[in-house]
Amino acid sequence: MHALVAEVWRGDFLESVHHGTVLATGPDGRTVLALGEPDRPMFPRSANKPLQALGMLRAGLALDGELLALACASHSGETFHLDGVRRILKGAGLGTGALRCTPGLPIGEAALRAHLAAGGTPAPLTMNCSGKHAAMLATCVVNGWDTVAYLDPRHPLQRALRETVEDLAGEKVAATGVDGCGAPLFALGYRGLARAFARLATSPPGSPERRVARAMGGHPEYVGGTGRDVTRLLRALPGAVAKDGAEGVYAMALPDGSAVALKIADGSGRARPVVLVAALRRLGVPVDDGGTLAELATAPVLGHGEPVGEVRAARILRG
Repeated sequence: MHALVAEVWRGDFLESVHHGTVLATGPDGRTVLALGEPDRPMFPRSANKPLQALGMLRAGLALDGELLALACASHSGETFHLDGVRRILKGAGLGTGALRCTPGLPIGEAALRAHLAAGGTPAPLTMNCSGKHAAMLATCVVNGWDTVAYLDPRHPLQRALRETVEDLAGEKVAATGVDGCGAPLFALGYRGLARAFARLATSPPGSPERRVARAMGGHPEYVGGTGRDVTRLLRALPGAVAKDGAEGVYAMALPDGSAVALKIADGSGRARPVVLVAALRRLGVPVDDGGTLAELATAPVLGHGEPVGEVRAARILRG
């Protein structure tokens, strides 16, 4: 069973709760915190993207810096994100018409308002996974693979990405589904996901793993976007690798190899960063210094547009 991991307080009244699973491991891989069902596989959703990006590098993709970070992203759809996607495609001799991701609207509030005000409609380019898809297409071009059927699980690209995910996680993919963007989605256990992120964070200089970690840490605005919690976390913890995922998923590893993998059982995103910060505190990360981590340790509950309560970690997480 999932454990109680977050509480929603409106004033002094407990209004709602969130259950979930949280696994935190130390630098040696040993369990520091285990709540819920850490040995049960789950779909990491977009938390798989850094692992898939590594698979693309291993297959010959030549991206670095902000464009490699964008390959790992669930971007907000801001202008610089969309320009980056176009740059990846142009480098492969392709246009936006090659994208096979599900048409979508920007997920950043400001970007969404601007897009709609300009008469924009859902499009593959503005879908938050378009950076990953552009990188997938570029990888196909490098290898001479078909660029139309690149989302087929039997495609050589997807077979290569699955092999990389299994290598990093140290376990076999438990199930394959279809992600919201149309790409194959690989299920892992929480331990495997934490192990994979730890390998990215502790990889030696010059390795493809370190390229992914450095790109994400050096360009956090490309991984998420303006004001996004994943962007703020990457800025607050230099050397860390972090990625959020749909349905309440978060994965993160620190430079020393400590790692967290979690999922909110009801799929809610509001408790996700709150629970992550609580797990980081259990790993010994200072989170009460008034900085970004302290701000993300709770989330406001609003009444008439003003904070009247908060989402906070459950007592068992607070320690």
